[in-house]
Formats: sequence, structure tokens, C-alpha cells
Amino acid sequence: MKTKKTSKKQAKRKKRIVTKAEYEADAKTSATAGDVATTAKKSRKASKPTKPATGRDTGERRGKAAKRPSGLDAAAKVLAETSEPMSCKTIVERMLTNGLWQTKGRTPAATIYAAIIREIAAKGDKARFRKVARGKFTLVK
Repeated sequence: MKTKKTSKKQAKRKKRIVTKAEYEADAKTSATAGDVATTAKKSRKASKPTKPATGRDTGERRGKAAKRPSGLDAAAKVLAETSEPMSCKTIVERMLTNGLWQTKGRTPAATIYAAIIREIAAKGDKARFRKVARGKFTLVK
């Protein structure tokens, strides 16, 4: 007598007979797992505050502290005190000795030079500075 071999696909297609006890046990485990997941989600959502926390940093300064001038403002002030064109190196030296500007950078003269050039390029004729010679600037009057 020949025995009939079933293929893997046919074996998967055969339904497994489940007893009533197995069905109920499976239903209980899936129900409890589902309940836990839904309650966990609900509790996470419920724990979020509806109002923003008090004492947040809004970016506003407390009190009326004097605002430090920017590098360009300090450079304009230094150039206003002298009538001759100055290089960025001497401008920065005077800004630092007079206490108009503070920096921890290694190349503050290059920073001020770049900022002055950017202002001239962006504002054109309305810029505060004018390039007189190579590396020398003066104020527009």
C-alpha cells in the first residue's frame, strides 16, 4: 500500500483542531494583554499636563539690565572717536582696552572684519562703514 505524502503547503492548509479549553485560554491571554496595552497608553496620555509649566524660559530678560553693544556697534563707536581710517586689528585692540566688547575668540580682528564686510555688502550705501584702503575702514558721515 502506498502512503500519500503531503507537501508543506498542504500541511499548512490543514486546520488545527482547537479544544474549547485552549480557545478560552488563548482568549483570556490576548484580552489581558490588550487591556494592559490600552490602559498603559491611556495613563501616558493622562499624565501629560494640559497647561505649560510655570517658570519657563521665554527668552525675555528679567529686570532692565544694560544691553552690551555688539561688535559692530563697538567698532562704530571706536571709529567715531577717531577721524582717521583704522585697521580691524587696531579697532579690536581699542574695543577690548576700553571695555566696549568682550570675546573669547582667537581671531577677534577677523570676526570684526567679516562683520563689517557683511554689513557693507548687505546695506550698500546705507552701511555705517566704508572701506577706504586694503584692510582699513572709516565711518560714513
